[in-house]
Amino acid sequence: MALSAAQILLKPKREKPVLNHHPWIFSGAIAQVEGDPHPGAVVEVADAAGRFLARGTYSPRSQIRVRLCTWDAEEAIDRTFLRRRLLRARAGRAALEASSATTAYRLVHAESDGLPGVIVDRYGPYLVLQLLSQGAEAWRADLVDLLAEEIAPQGIYARDDVAVRDLEGLPQQTGLLWGEEPPERVTVDEGGQSFLVDIRHGQKTGAYLDQRENRLRVVPRCAGQEVLDVFTGTGWFAVHAACAGAAAVLGLDSSRGALALAEENARLNKVDEQIRWQEGEAFAALRDLRAAGRTFDLVILDPPKFAQRRSQVRSATRGYKDINLLGMQLLRPGGLLATFSCSGLVSADLFQKVVFGASVDAGRDAQIVAHLAQGADHPVLLTFPEGAYLKGLLCRVW
Repeated sequence: MALSAAQILLKPKREKPVLNHHPWIFSGAIAQVEGDPHPGAVVEVADAAGRFLARGTYSPRSQIRVRLCTWDAEEAIDRTFLRRRLLRARAGRAALEASSATTAYRLVHAESDGLPGVIVDRYGPYLVLQLLSQGAEAWRADLVDLLAEEIAPQGIYARDDVAVRDLEGLPQQTGLLWGEEPPERVTVDEGGQSFLVDIRHGQKTGAYLDQRENRLRVVPRCAGQEVLDVFTGTGWFAVHAACAGAAAVLGLDSSRGALALAEENARLNKVDEQIRWQEGEAFAALRDLRAAGRTFDLVILDPPKFAQRRSQVRSATRGYKDINLLGMQLLRPGGLLATFSCSGLVSADLFQKVVFGASVDAGRDAQIVAHLAQGADHPVLLTFPEGAYLKGLLCRVW
């Protein structure tokens, strides 16, 4: 007996990604839609001969027409399914949940946790829910109920103010979903340090949680060093560096609002005298530092996504090369460069080639000390390599 009212028939020889459990079906792979599925409806996917392959949710306006959830013909996508997946995701973060040193982390990471389009981030007693697809939107009420029941947070807040929802035909919106309205600032801990988060208006869902393990890996190297933190945002890298004993830290960002919160974070951790904050556009500011003859022992480059679309990859690589060239020129011999890209369309291999090109143009030798990536609470499903969006290199530059 069918567990879905509508069926998606694929074109001949287009079933291999589905058989390999890749969770996306693009519009170009579809031969026919049988039935009249509404946005977010559960649909069955079959090969050209009509044989069942998988089951997922339908999005008629997106290029990703179906987001697959199960390859089990007997498994329904219902409230019980959502509960199982939430509990599995929570079990994968058990060590974080038990930690008193870290109280902010990703609880559900969309496709990689078997819940396509669903993001759940935890900030102390509050949860932030972000729904990125029609299917995820259709689950909203059940997800809120289940999160309230299983996690018992103080409140659940929606941050559905991201551009990808436009591609799905969904409105951008924010607001309280359950429980108490979060305060203007929520205090969380990371690696023993405290930070203030604006979960109602801050970047992403409030903070860059995917960089937690990289921050904790890099900052022990900051003791006694002069550190430059470019694209500092609300100052988490910079504050960690100062708390680790950096001799001096310069945090650079173009957002006055972000820097105001960074200053609060520095005061909260009693390191405000060790950090100087500078407002300015990164490329111009780095050139000014170079012209002034400034040098540093450790430079952190954590820029925003440079490539939103494939057509922007070429310009993005130029931007990454320029920023890394400047970063290397500001390093003292033997200094460390921690450089990142969060552009999913820029592969780790391409990013390494870009940093190589920057080293050649800078006339500096650079050794890779470590490869860096998103934290374990942002897992990458092996059948979904697109989930590996954050990549980084820690390089010693001579």
